[in-house]
Amino acid sequence: MNEGTLRELLLAFQRGEVTLDDVLARLRHLPYEDLGFAKLDHHRLLRQGFPEVVFGQGKTPEQIAAIVVRLLERGSLVLVTRADEVAYAAVHRVVPEAVYHPHARMITIRRGPPPEPEGLIAVVSAGTADIPVAEEAAVTAEALGNRVARFYDVGVAGLHRLLSIWEPLAEARVVVCVAGMEGALPSVVGGLVGVPVIAVPTSIGYGIGHGGLAALLGMLNSCAANVVVVNIDNGFGAGIVASLINHLPTKTR
Repeated sequence: MNEGTLRELLLAFQRGEVTLDDVLARLRHLPYEDLGFAKLDHHRLLRQGFPEVVFGQGKTPEQIAAIVVRLLERGSLVLVTRADEVAYAAVHRVVPEAVYHPHARMITIRRGPPPEPEGLIAVVSAGTADIPVAEEAAVTAEALGNRVARFYDVGVAGLHRLLSIWEPLAEARVVVCVAGMEGALPSVVGGLVGVPVIAVPTSIGYGIGHGGLAALLGMLNSCAANVVVVNIDNGFGAGIVASLINHLPTKTR
């Protein structure tokens, strides 16, 4: 759909020849913007509820900065994941309000107020070494307008640490549970709360853990029925899904 076709569609809507649903359906299929090295999907927010996110790993700082500028021209929120300080410096030069989150390895830019959800997302990590992945989930969820409570280093090797936060944990609408090693924590958390638990296996652990594969398989075999699993070290994916759950309308009685 080019600019002329879009103008015709809007005029047809003003004349009452098409409905608002028809307009939105057409807008959902608008083309991407081709930068040569990247094709930007400016209408992902319209289709999925959140904008396209930039995966920084493998891109040059200049490419990341150029993508961020173009995304901001069409939207109010930009997230860059797996970004280092060099990439942040390039982005900061062209977008001074950009914020770098070193633990999460993320760059965030938001212009305007975020949406206000009703619930709370809890992000739990088994160990201190899991915090970078947990922070990726937490920063993602916060950038999308969620209240986030962090509970770190509460793994099952010291179960009393987890039991001491049971009451605030029970207030969450969804829990993101991050663990490496054998990945047992989500099963325990899932048995304590009555909400979805998004399990994130991390690559933290010794050799036989195979870079997080042991934790992944353990989580997939969880006996807790409310546990779902994302990919190894995928804190971003967990944060996105947690946000979508948290923004679902509550049932009225």
